[in-house]
Amino acid sequence: MKPSRHEKLARRKRRIARRLRPKTWKVQPTPMYRASGMRYEHSDRVRGLASGGIGAMHQLAQHTGLVAAIDQHLEVLKRHLPYHESDHVLGMTYNILCGGTCLQDIELRRQDEVYLDALGAQRIPDPTTAGDFCRRFGAAEIEALQVAINETRVRVWRAQPAPFFDEAVIDADGTLAATTGQCKEGMDIAYTGVWGYHPLVVSLANTQEPLFLVNRSGNRPSAEGAAERFDQARALCRDAGFRRITFRGDTDFSQTAHLDRWDAAGVRFVFGYDARANLIGCADALPADAWTSLVRPAPYEVATEPRARPVNVKAATIVEREFKNLRLEAEAVAEFPYRPTACKTTYRMVVVRKNISVERGEHRLIDQIRYFFYLTNDRATVASAVVFLANDRCNQENLLDQLKHGVGAMRMPVDTLLGNWAYMVMTALAWTLKAWFALRLPETGRWATRYAAEKATVLRMEFKAFLQAFILIPVQVVRSSRRLVFRLLAWNPWQAVFLRGFDQLRAPLRC
Repeated sequence: MKPSRHEKLARRKRRIARRLRPKTWKVQPTPMYRASGMRYEHSDRVRGLASGGIGAMHQLAQHTGLVAAIDQHLEVLKRHLPYHESDHVLGMTYNILCGGTCLQDIELRRQDEVYLDALGAQRIPDPTTAGDFCRRFGAAEIEALQVAINETRVRVWRAQPAPFFDEAVIDADGTLAATTGQCKEGMDIAYTGVWGYHPLVVSLANTQEPLFLVNRSGNRPSAEGAAERFDQARALCRDAGFRRITFRGDTDFSQTAHLDRWDAAGVRFVFGYDARANLIGCADALPADAWTSLVRPAPYEVATEPRARPVNVKAATIVEREFKNLRLEAEAVAEFPYRPTACKTTYRMVVVRKNISVERGEHRLIDQIRYFFYLTNDRATVASAVVFLANDRCNQENLLDQLKHGVGAMRMPVDTLLGNWAYMVMTALAWTLKAWFALRLPETGRWATRYAAEKATVLRMEFKAFLQAFILIPVQVVRSSRRLVFRLLAWNPWQAVFLRGFDQLRAPLRC
């Protein structure tokens, strides 16, 4: 970081720290918000942009080769009059990164002269053209777009330090995307009674990047097509250089017809398994000494002093109104060999036994025992660690929530199944760019420990928090003959990280 930039950041940080320092206040005669006499005027020379971080995102797209990859692999337009495929794709992606939530918000970007100048664009497609672009996609074009993104993704991965490639954990899950439309092709009623679509998401748990997205009709099974996407994800991660591959999924993704093939290929898998009668019988038949207590680690360490727990209002209400309540008393774990019908190899079935007390009000009614099964070919890891590894898959629910409600990738705005699939892939790219920006942050040098912690924090950030910290930064845009300058007009605690990341993007990507 340049000394002048460092000094400016430190000075702005000191100013805000001085304003927010602890202080003994006297009684104030007026409220804190005291501004008055306001008026708005147009500036003739100074031009500002609220989403100043979008320049860094475009620099990231160029730095990683994403723009060239999209234009190389994707052929949707017969002639480029005047837009290329990358213009359409990035137009929808950048709209989401600037806080847009739907196709109509592209018009706000299109009418913003400073936004256009910041990206060096004379004009960008309007919302109607963007929707028509989505409808032009066939399945082959969508796959080509995902190939372009994943080709770029591998380049970003290869620039990571060696420990990054120890293991790739690949998760798969389906999620329901409801729609209130009535004329959308492919929509159907799901098992929950909700009309809409049923997308499949295959992701890398290490970085929470969506590797493959598939849009499906609302009534399709959750695991339909998952085996093929697992294979594609495995090939992608092998090509990137990961030394170990692990597949995870819930009970719908056990994929028994493919387990022998994956086991022979050296893939570790941990899948939930339905608690069928034969498995429950096997668990009941285990001797008492086969079970060990399952002790789950604390979710976090208390950094200061432990605080007194507040009153549990929910529990008190349940007792007062005599609702039926299930209370977990204890957990135990055991294992036994098991060979699914579709397999020729015997695998390891890890079973968790939960002792549950059924209560109503203050009265204990009965005790229940419930079993949860996990099928794995990992014969070395202790049973409790297998359970924790399988349970960590629940973190993919956070990714699904971010894609749905943070990015808005599953709004399904157009009237065709494939068009909505294309929109989903293009808008989910906004989340992927967030992950790539975090991965490009340096973590070496004198402050390596702090840099690594900041990198991990940005990688785990919710999308809305990322926008506030790194994208919605007010800047003054100054154009000269050879330079495009973004002058930062405000300070936030993440600005030093943002500038450090941008410095990385100005150098070639070495992978």
